[in-house]
Amino acid sequence: MTVLGRKANPYNKTVWYDQIKDVTTGQIIQEGTRFNQKRANNIEDGIYDAYEYIIQLESTVKRLQAQLDIDGRAPGNGGSFFDAFDGTPSRMVLDKALTDIIETVEIGTTTLKVASVEGFTAFTQVTIFDDVATEDVVITEVGTNTIKVQALKNAYKKGAKLARSNVDIDYINAEMGVGDWQTFNVELVEVV
Repeated sequence: MTVLGRKANPYNKTVWYDQIKDVTTGQIIQEGTRFNQKRANNIEDGIYDAYEYIIQLESTVKRLQAQLDIDGRAPGNGGSFFDAFDGTPSRMVLDKALTDIIETVEIGTTTLKVASVEGFTAFTQVTIFDDVATEDVVITEVGTNTIKVQALKNAYKKGAKLARSNVDIDYINAEMGVGDWQTFNVELVEVV
């Protein structure tokens, strides 16, 4: 049912009346509204349904805020990511493109020889890192086995990584943080 173009409120409102007695005669002037199981359950259902609606509305508002926050921040928004952390799947997906840099890179380098260009596009931001340094740069051009970027501020070792995202998502605490881009040395020890 709709009322003037909007959905009607499904809650069945009860109009409550006090019982009014004449203090002199004890005669009931107005019969009070009786409190019973049906009316109590109507109240409980109304509160529960209103709270469920508020939860859904809050989730929708968070999604709209996230979409508005990313709108227009990058040309074409290719690769933008958001998640309202409400457990519902996002229509946008975290871009996890990752490749190895196959040659040592010096400070000021703009062309990177990479193992794969799959998933990388021009005018998107990437993170380059190894066990010593890290920085974010914008891709200017993608070739067959090369990716051109802004001039690098750091030198990188052969085997350094180039990644579209270094985001780590904690769905339990509804947080997005910097991912773990460290390298580890593992030493095997014989136990006798």
